[in-house]
Amino acid sequence: MEFGEFADAAAEIEQLSADTEITERVTSLLGSATDDLPVLARFVQGRVFPAWSSETLDIGPNYCYEAVARAAGTNVSAGDVEARLADVGDIGEVAASYEFGGQRGLAAFGSGGDDSALSVAGVADELAALADAEGSGSRDKKIDILFGLFNRASPREARYLARLVLSEMRIGVGEGTVRDAVASAFDVPVESVERALQVSNDYGEVARVAREEGEAGLDAMDLELGRPVQAMLAQAGTVSDALDEWGEAAVETKYDGARVQVHHDPEGLGWAGEATADAATDGDAREVAVFSRNMEDVTDALPEVVEFVEAHLDVPAILDGEVVATDDDGDPLPFQEVLRRFRRKHDVARAREAVELDLFAFDCLHAGGEDLLGAPVAQRHERLDAVLASGVADLRITDDADEIADIEADALDAGHEGIMLKDPESTYSPGRRGKNWLKRKPAVETLDLVVTGAEWGEGRRAKFLGTFLLSARVGDAGDEFETLGKVATGITDEELADLTELLEPHIRAQDGQEVDIRPEVVFEVGYEEIQESPTYSSGYALRFPRFLGVRDDKDPEDADSLERVERLAEKQ
Repeated sequence: MEFGEFADAAAEIEQLSADTEITERVTSLLGSATDDLPVLARFVQGRVFPAWSSETLDIGPNYCYEAVARAAGTNVSAGDVEARLADVGDIGEVAASYEFGGQRGLAAFGSGGDDSALSVAGVADELAALADAEGSGSRDKKIDILFGLFNRASPREARYLARLVLSEMRIGVGEGTVRDAVASAFDVPVESVERALQVSNDYGEVARVAREEGEAGLDAMDLELGRPVQAMLAQAGTVSDALDEWGEAAVETKYDGARVQVHHDPEGLGWAGEATADAATDGDAREVAVFSRNMEDVTDALPEVVEFVEAHLDVPAILDGEVVATDDDGDPLPFQEVLRRFRRKHDVARAREAVELDLFAFDCLHAGGEDLLGAPVAQRHERLDAVLASGVADLRITDDADEIADIEADALDAGHEGIMLKDPESTYSPGRRGKNWLKRKPAVETLDLVVTGAEWGEGRRAKFLGTFLLSARVGDAGDEFETLGKVATGITDEELADLTELLEPHIRAQDGQEVDIRPEVVFEVGYEEIQESPTYSSGYALRFPRFLGVRDDKDPEDADSLERVERLAEKQ
């Protein structure tokens, strides 16, 4: 399929408002695909790579601005592109406003010198080459590839190419839309598509299997060692909620750590990221891979977790758990200490000396060749106990509220965050947040909010971003946000430097001291009260907000919703 056809479809979808109409148009798009079906299933969501893959384009907005400027002509600079973006607010509209195709010469067409029409598969190949560019000269190579693509693009193609590159597709197509469209396009049960997506986390592959192998092929799809799936999620709840609904509850400690998914195969993993592929080439395939909550490969940053799993696990397995920072006495340290390790790419050994991590596994998704997603909590925990010799979180099943209160008190006394309550009969549903898992914390409330803007500081803090605009998620897609306050309290100078380094690559536009930031980073924020307020677009404002930390383990779609903010405001 030519990329222009995809752009035309995206433009039509963007004009639709009814969910059914959007699904029908995506169904038509997928049904007309050829070998590029897997790519289309991702592109229409604004994805370049499969959801399970930790591969990224690794480009900041400035790369895109420079490539657009070069393709637009010698009289256009990256600053001009950024200034126009500040006026219109959409990089797609900015890219579409220029006439491309006039730049010729040896470097005019990126890596191939091709001036033919863009195709969906060709764009995917070029973006994959862009992602692979590393080391000295990689910046120029990435910009050259983008320039070559924009230089061959029509205005409409440029609109959606720019949005795709910066993960800002915003045409109203979410995961549920693609799921339903795959089922409709290839006449397979939506339940089979849903299950296949849960075990594969790959919309492109599921679409291909649905078309070529039908319902039987989808039902035959299983978990793959080394390929992460989304974590099952919990919602806030009470002991009475749990016992009233289930009769009894499985109770676990809620650790103040970072969620991880551990994959282990004594024969060597075949999927787990570039590091595994490189190791396999050298004849030494990795046995253990560790993924964060948002499925980033963090194996290299957590060597003690790898060593622990290698020492205590003998069979192929996929485990769900938390890594917790501990002191010399084995007592838990604050969550922020864990995140210092997750960010580490260099000097890992030295960081390990400063902060040691322990793994607490609480669930087992696969063991010894058997997928366990459909097994109840209690059975999965029995398998976990059977395969892992140490590091298994305690699980107690009870119908006694007083006993649960004692378990919670012990957890808090030990320095942990609280307790988890789980329906003992519940299955494991990747990516789902439902009433089968409830998290109970002490009464102090916090919110996980997305940073969508900031202001440069003054005086000695002038080189740092010092005040941060916070927004709550609207809906489930993770691409719409409403503001509800700013935070500047509780942040040290050292933290300001780290936060500025973290957020600068996501700056979209600047107006004086104020900057507009792509919604990529999540803050944990404490507060005294939620008030109704016309100052912010949500209609609410946080009273005395205080910065508690960066939630590196959360994506914007995992941040707290405006619906939760409204519920909390009502309870006050």
